[in-house]
Amino acid sequence: MKQATIIRDALPPGGIPWALQMKAISREEPGRLVKSLTGAILACGGWVLSRSVSDTGLIDILFEFERNSCLEIYGILIAAGLELSQTAHVHFTELCQCTWLARKDCGNEIVSVDLEVQTFPFEANLAPSTQHH
Repeated sequence: MKQATIIRDALPPGGIPWALQMKAISREEPGRLVKSLTGAILACGGWVLSRSVSDTGLIDILFEFERNSCLEIYGILIAAGLELSQTAHVHFTELCQCTWLARKDCGNEIVSVDLEVQTFPFEANLAPSTQHH
């Protein structure tokens, strides 16, 4: 699995200082997961810019939110059943800690997240069951 990276190079005025590329896996059905993530992101005040699901169950969601909502966004990703990569956890934790320490200076800054989720629906991983009468 490709590790999540964080991009924070010198940006032009008006650029996004926090742009996260995150990887995760999930056992949820792809269509259901996209709907629940989209609703949760919107409920936390975020914006879903694009979303797609491939035939192989790969989900790509590009979304943004204000930094002051980082803890809520982190929570909804975990609550949705995503298993974030270790690097994604580290970078999201860093974002939340930096936001907490500099609340007055950065709370309204925008965070951009490119989230790629490989789904492995649980039903597809089960062996055929035998029925007992």
